[in-house]
Amino acid sequence: MSSQPRLHRHSPEIRAFGTVTQLPIALSHDARQYSCQRLNRILADTQFLYALYKKHHWGVRGPTFYHLRLLLDRHAQEQLDLVEVFAERVHSLGGVAVGDPRHAAEITGVPRPLDGVEDVPAVLSRLLDAHEAILAEARDAATRTVQLGDDSTQDLLVSQVIRTGEAQVWSLAEHLVVTPRTGA
Repeated sequence: MSSQPRLHRHSPEIRAFGTVTQLPIALSHDARQYSCQRLNRILADTQFLYALYKKHHWGVRGPTFYHLRLLLDRHAQEQLDLVEVFAERVHSLGGVAVGDPRHAAEITGVPRPLDGVEDVPAVLSRLLDAHEAILAEARDAATRTVQLGDDSTQDLLVSQVIRTGEAQVWSLAEHLVVTPRTGA
């Protein structure tokens, strides 16, 4: 026995991505397989939405700088919280959650942003487009997973993804409303 750490260890893959192990949760293999596939897609999208929020949080400019920075950071944290919930649900179904950002990039449907800084209306529009894509995916997955008997995944999609996404869309969209200036 040694107190020296055993460094530079590598292991063969012990469970492949895209597979599910049998767990006694009264849910068919096909239902669990389907739910894991859909959740992993939404997980990848959510990881990228989180990254978009952070990117735009760092690059926001203009008279609403302070307030938008706080809003974008709060939304980013809410998305990061969802990432954890998705990953845990995938594993509770016997699957393997997408965790490597390079792998997530391969399966996300969220378009890549420009590398530089954009103006605030473009940033907000980009975030709204990403939300809409994720909400459409979540609604479709929720409908299908309930048909397969996976009520827990359907509940997660509706109560967390859709409700969080709709609230975030509302608060972002309000920043795009043009209001007339009042003469004082």
